[in-house]
Amino acid sequence: MYGLEELGITSPAEVYRNLEPASLVEHALAAGEGKLSDTGALVVYTGKYTGRSPDDKFIVDTPEVHDNIDWGKVNRPISREKFNAIRDKAAAYLNGKDVYVFDGFAGADKKYTKKFRVINELASQNLFIHQLLIRPTAEELENYGDPDYTILCAPGFKCVPEVDGTHSEAAIMIDYAAHMIVIVGSQYAGEIKKSVFSTMNYVMTQENVLPMHCSANADPKTLDTAVFFGLSGTGKTTLSADPSRLLIGDDEHGWSPDGIFNFEGGCYAKCINLSEENEPDIYHAIRFGSVVENVIMDPDTRKLDFYDGKLTENTRVGYPVNYINNAKIPGTGGIPKAVIFLTADAFGVLPPISRLSRNAAMYHFVTGFTSKLAGTERGVTEPQPTFSTLFGQPFMPMRASVYAQMLGDKLDQYGTKVYLVNTGWAGGSAADGAKRMKLSYTRAMVRAALNGSFDDVEFVHHDIFNVDYPKHCPDVPDESLDARGMWADKAAYDAQANKLAKMFVDNFAAKYPDMPAEIVEAGPHPQK
Repeated sequence: MYGLEELGITSPAEVYRNLEPASLVEHALAAGEGKLSDTGALVVYTGKYTGRSPDDKFIVDTPEVHDNIDWGKVNRPISREKFNAIRDKAAAYLNGKDVYVFDGFAGADKKYTKKFRVINELASQNLFIHQLLIRPTAEELENYGDPDYTILCAPGFKCVPEVDGTHSEAAIMIDYAAHMIVIVGSQYAGEIKKSVFSTMNYVMTQENVLPMHCSANADPKTLDTAVFFGLSGTGKTTLSADPSRLLIGDDEHGWSPDGIFNFEGGCYAKCINLSEENEPDIYHAIRFGSVVENVIMDPDTRKLDFYDGKLTENTRVGYPVNYINNAKIPGTGGIPKAVIFLTADAFGVLPPISRLSRNAAMYHFVTGFTSKLAGTERGVTEPQPTFSTLFGQPFMPMRASVYAQMLGDKLDQYGTKVYLVNTGWAGGSAADGAKRMKLSYTRAMVRAALNGSFDDVEFVHHDIFNVDYPKHCPDVPDESLDARGMWADKAAYDAQANKLAKMFVDNFAAKYPDMPAEIVEAGPHPQK
């Protein structure tokens, strides 16, 4: 029964193991879980939960892991007893139902590969994780053996908070010591993917692998690699999906002593406002075998309306990475030549590109800054800063200093260059009607960072942000590299820059009071 008995699933209607996409689509359609679009993609609607539910995420607090977890609002504890009770009730709920099992891998470098067994109530979710994880060959499946980690996913089971000790009907719980993940109450498939990521982010640190929430690509000739960190809206997917480079992966990677490797075998891309012109790779990946979440589909023509966000702005599509033309398979590469931190600064004051020292790189890695536009909430008239630790705070179970020190050690060891790239506004703030930096200029800056064009260029120190920016970049006007120079009102720039710099300082002091002094000193310096 593939280990189901141990979980208490003793009498499922049928058990379907490692079905191919065509069969999973057939099962999903027969069960009424979704419909096919005109491109052949399976379109599903996830109900109440159209995104991750951070308040419903828990880590089982056991002696083996207690001292390693950064407990707080992100990493909430739950007892082993509560976890086991919910697991047992979810397993009992699955008795009498069809069960779908996928045995797959996380980690494209076989030195560090982990085996994940995913048990699903829904064929559509089993199809999703089949496409998102690394799929075993027939021989690998034959010799798969026991998994390293098991995920039990039963969205139809609803918790009772007063009884189960949860915050709502949904719960996403990881028991690192028992190598078990339980997801109930939510049909949003991203919870499965991110639970794998959260698991890898814990176990990889014990094997001298830095887990990273980033995209990565490689030069097709030299195979020199680059990684791109950035929160939503900063251009991480757009800039890493460069037609002239090979895509290693778009979201989750490890940096080992041998190089970088993709944790996944697929991509989970946003669909809102998707167009063939702006993102052709993603657009053409929406075909048979892909799972589309919460995109409105015309019932007659079966055409998808990517501009309709009435269900959620977080519309998504999951597909195997080989649906991208220039994907590198397996998803491995050498030691990164460059690390790019992306931010979309709506304040309009950060340099378009700046070079970071080793300590500054650790500072900005921990800080994970971007900003949101004014107007997203009533009464908000100016940009709002967003600080997400390590550019992926919800998925990092350990203290930020652990990951930051690993990054610093690798920069010391390999001499990898680090750049902070502002894909946001220039010449003024977004609230004042300024325009975003031209994408063609940003692409040129990234290209220069990757090909070494900045090696012989003069840099200027920015006193407020404590970074160095270049005076020249091929295919970019010199004046477009000077953030202050692009503002007509220099005094207004200085005020806005100092305001943002103070936000950096206050955030860092509140979140990381024990960070070494040299890292703190490498951050912005508001002027008196």
